[in-house]
Amino acid sequence: METLSHKIDFALVLAVDHANPNGDPLNGNRPRENYDGHGEISDVCLKRKIRNRMMDLGQPVFVQSDDRCQDGFHSLLDRAKSNEVLAKAKAKDSVMYAAEACRTWLDVRSFGQVFAFKGSDVSVGVRGPVSIHPAFSVDPVDITSLQITKSVNSIPGDKKSSDTMGTKHRVDFGVYVTYGSINCQLAEKTGFSDEDASIVKEALLTLFENDASSARPEGSMEVVKLIWWEHNCKSGQYSSAKVHRCLKVERKVETPHSIDDYSITVCPLEGLQPEVLDGR
Repeated sequence: METLSHKIDFALVLAVDHANPNGDPLNGNRPRENYDGHGEISDVCLKRKIRNRMMDLGQPVFVQSDDRCQDGFHSLLDRAKSNEVLAKAKAKDSVMYAAEACRTWLDVRSFGQVFAFKGSDVSVGVRGPVSIHPAFSVDPVDITSLQITKSVNSIPGDKKSSDTMGTKHRVDFGVYVTYGSINCQLAEKTGFSDEDASIVKEALLTLFENDASSARPEGSMEVVKLIWWEHNCKSGQYSSAKVHRCLKVERKVETPHSIDDYSITVCPLEGLQPEVLDGR
């Protein structure tokens, strides 16, 4: 396969309706927010969801979570050693190691990866062409906290467990925006192709498929729009910052409660026509 032939920029508009899009483990798993009260979804969280969708689409992925593991390997070291070429590699073989890892796993040639394991003399870093920003809400979000109790004992005992308290948190409603880019120069190094870009595009469009949980019930997380800019050259007709600024998401009412309370527009750039897609 030929490597990516042109630079790509993209933006993703997401809607959160009574869900916890990304809990902060250092803050009681409350939805992440910045000091201005705007909600946040970390880039790590977004890449985890993209990796999960890659696996759903039948693609080999190196960084698999335990609950979505498909190959039986529950550590990155074991997964790397399952590849005969990587298992035999030495420290001096870093270029070959990176090339084989990129050939084998889509997420490595997309996002890059650091291969450095305890007890191994191999230390290899791969820079990937796909970069993605954290998602931030357009407006400050309201977070509701609910007290919950257990209705059954976890272990045998005389005491009733209904007095065991817990807390759940949710964002009542919020519209989040994230941006990303695919760099041709780095794509040439990892072997990232136009076909790979199509898979990333499909993963973004269906980001929350098979992602439901008690914190994110089915239908509470929605991909509203994917804006996809394909430049006509490897270096890009415009900088990514200028392209990303073309997206305008603004509320139409004082207190928005649904995606219909927002306007989404894309300002034109001469010679660069975006593809605007509805999430599925």
